[in-house]
Amino acid sequence: MSLRKKIIISFFISALIIGILATFEYINFIQEKNQMRFLEVADSARDRSLKIVRHEKNFFLFPDQSAQESAATLGYLSELDSLTGDIETEDPGAAVNMRSLLSTYRSEFNSIEALLTQISQGIDGLKTSSPAAAGVTPLIKAESRDNPSLAASYLQNALALPAGHPAIVALRRLDTQINQLRDTSNSIVTATNDLDKNTRNSANQVIGQSQLEILVVFPLFLMIGLGALLYVSSDVVNKVKALTGAIEKISKMFGARPSRLKKRARKDEVDILVEKFNRMNQLRSEWERKIQEKNQEALLQAKKLAAIGTLASGVAHELNNPLNNISLSAQVLKKKISADEPPAVARIVNDIVGQTERVRDIVSNLLEFARERELQLQEVDLNNLIKNAYGLAAKSANAAGIQFELDSGGRALRLRADQPQLERAFVNLFTNAIAAIEGKGKIAVHISPRNGDLEILVSDTGKGIPAGDREKIFDPFFTKKDKGTGLGLAIVLSTIQKHGGQIAVISEEGIGTIFEIILPAEKN
Repeated sequence: MSLRKKIIISFFISALIIGILATFEYINFIQEKNQMRFLEVADSARDRSLKIVRHEKNFFLFPDQSAQESAATLGYLSELDSLTGDIETEDPGAAVNMRSLLSTYRSEFNSIEALLTQISQGIDGLKTSSPAAAGVTPLIKAESRDNPSLAASYLQNALALPAGHPAIVALRRLDTQINQLRDTSNSIVTATNDLDKNTRNSANQVIGQSQLEILVVFPLFLMIGLGALLYVSSDVVNKVKALTGAIEKISKMFGARPSRLKKRARKDEVDILVEKFNRMNQLRSEWERKIQEKNQEALLQAKKLAAIGTLASGVAHELNNPLNNISLSAQVLKKKISADEPPAVARIVNDIVGQTERVRDIVSNLLEFARERELQLQEVDLNNLIKNAYGLAAKSANAAGIQFELDSGGRALRLRADQPQLERAFVNLFTNAIAAIEGKGKIAVHISPRNGDLEILVSDTGKGIPAGDREKIFDPFFTKKDKGTGLGLAIVLSTIQKHGGQIAVISEEGIGTIFEIILPAEKN
């Protein structure tokens, strides 16, 4: 049998085996894809249920924002209601239960809104019937939303209203309905949590099934492949082994050159291929060395950012809910502090509120760093973008003694970029520059075309960067500031690279720092 026929036979046998394996894997892939899609739906449903609970709390805690919080609650309720259509395709029972809970919640919420209006009007009416109530009407209204039972007790005990008074009856009824509403919202959260848990279990089962099928099909593939190798003549097998040996050496990055085949009177196609491969292998080491030197730093940075981004995203999401609860609780406590309380109590509560806002800013920076948002490219005026960025940075820092100068040669410089992301990058650069100057100094921006790109030099007359820190300044979480997060320059680097640009730094202690940024003048 000729070499051509042997190769054709082995090709078709291998193709058949690969086709069978690919079919199995394709079926598993479809199942996994469906599970991942439903997992996203379940996660979205869980997220909407938590937001409903949050806005429900705000609705009762903040009367001045009741209209906005009511609209937000009903909006997320509608979004969760629309998600039940997707849930129904995978879990009809859960969808029916969810629709019932959402319908009950909507009815209870609307009933409470109507009852609150009625109670507000009834309390206003107390001003004429009970002069003693006129001074405390605003307090009773506020308390009726957060603790209607307490407001009813106050009307009954302090103002001597009878237990059957319409206002007291309405407040007792409101207290019951609020408890029912909270029970329903907790049931919705529980249902979405159970749905998310069950969906993850199903996804794990599909993945486990896929792994099991691979363990079954792979040995079958191996046995048939060995049979095919026995069918092919020993001449072809030996040559394939020589080729396989050379490939393995490349894959393992060995620098040794494969041993040459013995000289033969005649050479077939595989002999020629092996010899060419050997020659190519001689050039491999030098080629790999050059590529590694060029890309090693970028690859390490990318891996580092990806790993830290994943960690930052997880930490930020886990911190958001407890931070919101702390902030809300502190603000409620702050409102309820009376003038009779010691001044130290007010200072402590104010410190809690302030420190919570600081931590929320840090969490916001973590989320901004972790997000991999697609660029929304549009035509941007670079001069205006930089001016706006400096204005924002100057407002948030002490820039009173700093002179700002923008030199673009009088040119109207335009490029395609994501304006919010690029503007944030320059805000971070200017904020660092202002902090480095520490008083009077100068920040200068010079823009000029260079080989079809735009070169942007951002210089300051600050204290400069120590030599030992210059290679670390773009690393996430590296900072020498007492209150810094170390994410500013990491976000700058990520933003510039996503726009197809480059950034470098030149600095000398006691003299200042220059950031050199290269951006494409046009990006399709």
